[in-house]
Amino acid sequence: MTIALTRRETTTLIADWWRSVDRWLLAAFLILLVAGFMLSFAASPPVAERIGLEPFHFVKRHALFLVPSILVMLVTSLLTPRGVRRIAFVILIGSILLMVAALFFGTEIKGARRWIDFGPLNIQPSEFMKPCFIVVCAWLLAEKVKRADVPGNLYALILLLIVTALLVAQPDLGQTMLVAGAWGGLVFMAGLSWLWIVALGGLGAVGAASAYLMFDHVASRINRFWTGEGDTFQTDRAREAILNGGWLGQGPGEGTVKRLLPDSHTDFAFSVLAEEFGILACMALAALFAFVVLRGLSTALTQRDPFVRLSICGLVFVFGLQSIINMGVNLQLMPAKGMTLPFVSYGGSSMLAIAMSAGFILALTRKRAENRSFTDQLVQRTMVLHGAA
Repeated sequence: MTIALTRRETTTLIADWWRSVDRWLLAAFLILLVAGFMLSFAASPPVAERIGLEPFHFVKRHALFLVPSILVMLVTSLLTPRGVRRIAFVILIGSILLMVAALFFGTEIKGARRWIDFGPLNIQPSEFMKPCFIVVCAWLLAEKVKRADVPGNLYALILLLIVTALLVAQPDLGQTMLVAGAWGGLVFMAGLSWLWIVALGGLGAVGAASAYLMFDHVASRINRFWTGEGDTFQTDRAREAILNGGWLGQGPGEGTVKRLLPDSHTDFAFSVLAEEFGILACMALAALFAFVVLRGLSTALTQRDPFVRLSICGLVFVFGLQSIINMGVNLQLMPAKGMTLPFVSYGGSSMLAIAMSAGFILALTRKRAENRSFTDQLVQRTMVLHGAA
């Protein structure tokens, strides 16, 4: 009897999830996951052969993380908003502790300590920190919206300083910029006064200038971007791959420039896509990322709970901004920065963390009865405004 009841409850839970989940967003995430896996067949074999591994080494590892990523996304999408908040808080604390540990015991790669080895797994804690940081900050800012006496803005600022200090210490200035930008978007949407927004913007500008003056690799990348002088091998090859692809591409497996790109399977997977499948395929991929962001923002407008509203906005903002940075670097519109393209680039920690973020988005955008009357009110207000106009 207990087993039958458990099965019935499980069936009901899944049925309720299927009725309430945003199927368009779910489909977009699954398409991105499958597209990333298919692209790994084109982008990763040349890299594996160049470093002495068997050709499909990275393809197999990509497949190894693909199934867990889908499971993580689906399981987290079953959570309630309270469950999302609780899980995010626990993972954020764990991620911060692991980021501290990485500074002392982590694996150093290219002068940065961002990874911790757990046997065969190499974990980058900052990837898991990002979505959880957004959710916790959204909760703090939402509490300030609900109750003026709660110092949520101050706590969110303290949390930002802790996280950015750890990222700079690694150093990982790209993630620092991404996190700070997402935090700025959150406080803007939370209704912070313009005086504070201008002050924080000025502080961000000072931080960017300090990074340019204090870190040689940052100054070098910015100088190469502006002047075109120095080692621009990867970005030049990426641009060459995009130009070679034309509108329709050279065909699957026919790309040649990818054999010269050391990071063709990670930071420059977008260029491999352009060379083999063409600019039209790149435009379709960019449109898919844009769809996720716009769909998330439009759904956030219908949410009565300010925590849910801010969390959705923050999560899709990070998702979209990370995509823009990666594609911008490939197109030589931004200085070179090692940042993965969500769900498309190779990287276990990145894929699992983005899957968790996607699960949070799906969980928070699910249809709930409490939002129906709120949506009706929004529609009525819109109709009144149009009538008045």
